[in-house]
Amino acid sequence: MADLGSGASLEEFLRIKEPTEVPPKILEQKQPRRRRRRHRRRSDSFVTYFPRVLKIFHQDLSLSQKALRVMDSFVKDMFQRIAEEASRLARKTRRATMTSRDIQTAVRLLLLGELGKHAVSEGTKAILRYVCCS
Repeated sequence: MADLGSGASLEEFLRIKEPTEVPPKILEQKQPRRRRRRHRRRSDSFVTYFPRVLKIFHQDLSLSQKALRVMDSFVKDMFQRIAEEASRLARKTRRATMTSRDIQTAVRLLLLGELGKHAVSEGTKAILRYVCCS
């Protein structure tokens, strides 16, 4: 670069130089690789809730991994069945939205007898507790 004290004119000093090409050595240098984090595929699971609920009623009991998988599979299957049945009921009544009544009816149809009645009453109690406390 020209220095004003070395006898160069002011125009030469202020002149903007065009950028030169990047030396090939810089291009050849390896760039550090960025580590990609492997995101675990998040699967919807109820496994975390079973021990919590079990501790409420039986503090000294626990579930094995195999039992947790069986329970998770059962809950997912029942959830899907109830949702499909409630969807059918909503479509028959020509509505686009499933209501709690559709879900109640689906539970009564899928779980026969006392089990269905008990499930509906527990579900109603849970909804009332949720609405009251939230």
